[in-house]
Amino acid sequence: LFKKSGNIHKNTEFKAGSVDVKEIGTYLNTSENMKEVTKEGFLRNNHHAPITKDSDFTLHRVNNEEIVSETGIKIQSLSNASEILDMTGTTGRKLEMLRAVTEIPTQFRSIFKEFPYFNYAQSKALDDLLYTDRNFVICAPTGSGKTVMFELAITRLLMEAPLPWLNIKVVYMAPIKALCSQRFDDWKEKFGPIGLTCKELTGDTLMDDIFEIHHADIIITTPEKWDSMTRKWRDNSIVQLVRLFLIDEIHVIKDESRGATLEVVVSRMKTVQSSLWHLLEKRDTVPPLRFVAVSATIPNTQDIAEWLSDSKMPAVCLKIDEDQRPVKLRKVVLGFPCSDNQTEFKFDLSLNYKIASIIQAYSEQKPALVFCATRKGVQQAASVLAKDAKFLLSIEQKQRLQGLANSLKDSKLRDLLTYGVAYHHAGMEISDRKIIEGAFTVGDLPVLFTTSTLAMGVNLPAHLVVIKSTMHYVGGVFQEYSETDILQMIGRAGRPQFDTTATAVIMTHCSTRERYIQMLNGADIIESSLHKHLVEHLNAEIVLHTVTDVSVALEWIRSTFLYIRALKNPTHYGFSSGLDKVGIEAKLQELCLKNLNDLSSFDLIRMDEANNFKPTDTGRLMAWYYIAFDTVKQFFKIKGTETLNELITMISNCTEFVDVKLRTNEKKILNTLNKDKDKITIRFPMEGRIKTREMKVNCLIQAQLGCIPIQDFTLTQDTGRIFRNGLRVT
Repeated sequence: LFKKSGNIHKNTEFKAGSVDVKEIGTYLNTSENMKEVTKEGFLRNNHHAPITKDSDFTLHRVNNEEIVSETGIKIQSLSNASEILDMTGTTGRKLEMLRAVTEIPTQFRSIFKEFPYFNYAQSKALDDLLYTDRNFVICAPTGSGKTVMFELAITRLLMEAPLPWLNIKVVYMAPIKALCSQRFDDWKEKFGPIGLTCKELTGDTLMDDIFEIHHADIIITTPEKWDSMTRKWRDNSIVQLVRLFLIDEIHVIKDESRGATLEVVVSRMKTVQSSLWHLLEKRDTVPPLRFVAVSATIPNTQDIAEWLSDSKMPAVCLKIDEDQRPVKLRKVVLGFPCSDNQTEFKFDLSLNYKIASIIQAYSEQKPALVFCATRKGVQQAASVLAKDAKFLLSIEQKQRLQGLANSLKDSKLRDLLTYGVAYHHAGMEISDRKIIEGAFTVGDLPVLFTTSTLAMGVNLPAHLVVIKSTMHYVGGVFQEYSETDILQMIGRAGRPQFDTTATAVIMTHCSTRERYIQMLNGADIIESSLHKHLVEHLNAEIVLHTVTDVSVALEWIRSTFLYIRALKNPTHYGFSSGLDKVGIEAKLQELCLKNLNDLSSFDLIRMDEANNFKPTDTGRLMAWYYIAFDTVKQFFKIKGTETLNELITMISNCTEFVDVKLRTNEKKILNTLNKDKDKITIRFPMEGRIKTREMKVNCLIQAQLGCIPIQDFTLTQDTGRIFRNGLRVT
């Protein structure tokens, strides 16, 4: 086998990145034959899980002479390859390491009714989660069943708490709304029967929910929403009832824009606990708050554990290796040449014509999911593939797809679906999206193209995941996906109920290929980004009275992840490398003071005689309505003589609307709304054509206030978002 695949790797020349399918065919056959043998050979030896498909050991061609194995070991020649197979191939897991669901007390067993045994990662975590109350951080590859770990922690809380469960709150926090909805649907089914109510609290839900949350036992929310809720926590007894805080995808903490919020919320929960502790004389009456966090594969899980440790007990930190993933994942990074004069758009389009051969080479006739950068790109790529490839569908499959196609609203999609190809993005009608998701989940639909935003939430596992180009289009410019995005997309590879192996293919420029190989090995250290957003968060803490003077401000900084990382890697935060702990603390203090001065220069906080901070009304409004500092600075320029037109223009320029994007295909509609002598147009038309995000926001605000109907679904969605944020801003 090794000789054979060695030759094949030499012969398979990637002509401009296309795969010569003949050669790959022979390679797949060989591995098929091999599979039969290994299965036979291994089943006799019961200690090892049978190895199916060449799952543990895959060779990828890199250069002619170098072959890189899954484990990242470069093999110059094939002589020692067999030894490596021994290392990775026979780490058979003994069954007796797996824990049985019968360990769970009978009244909670229904939560875990879908399987008789916990998997390897869950079994390793079980003792700490179920029989102790320690804070817990687990770092595990996507697809290792981390939801069950959260469920074990909830079970522990219920086992310990006396009935009736009146004042128990569990908070589950995930960075993406779609993940929250998924968790909500799932847990409603699981915990409803044992008497717990779940409530979803995301940006889409209104403030009237406060009443319902009082009655909910499990609150499912995003960091932003929980932040805005807890900013009012003094009169908000809910927060003090939280006994278990579950954090999903905690590695998002390094995200430039959103990481800071996650960090502050967790630090605030820690502070709430300790301040309650100081307030109450009888120390034992404060029930401890337990943190359980899950992260994708990162090198410095230990730092997260250190951050979540409390004074009495360090947090448990459990790392699960990639090779313990229930479905073995083969990762392939393909570099494609991109000439200097070729734009990102052109490169992206050129990749559409490579998809067919990649699916042919890697999908093994099982469902494939292809991620594209934009909504338009999703449709284009799907059309190209439907022309390029013919999928073998059974007659029943064809009939089912035809039936579904007839009930779709989108005509383009209707034509594609009968070919076995479809697309799926957030700008589609919900009903269409549901139909497509259904067809893909049951396996009737061979290929689904989707945008990266949906990777985050909708759980559509596939046998093969392809990331078509690592650049995506954000706010008018192309930028690389964040690592979180990439890991989230790759995490969709492998359907635990059907597959033993899965493949993820990343298509990128030749020049960035090495970087992604590095990333897939989980080598990027997680840093904090709180220092970039310190001013808003400091203000919020002052309004909450968690930070009352400079010394408390430093205490608060010490409770953050920023503090832990700044001590270890000061240069990342702009401090010089030779500093000791005292020096770094002094620098953090300086940073703190600078931000406090900024706040007081705009009269958002004041100092009294005793040097205590007092929030002003403006500062309170900024915190409660979650307004960015830049926006507040803008508002200070208001003279009070502005016309309505000027006010709308000013609102449209607020940073709160940065996530509204101006898409090329919308410009026509927007320009018509702005100026058209035959139609109803907006009251204050803008000069020239619509070419910026701000102009789009302005146009949509005026159209909505002027009751001009907009027939475009994506624009209606955007208007909804603008008004949700706009209500806070105004």
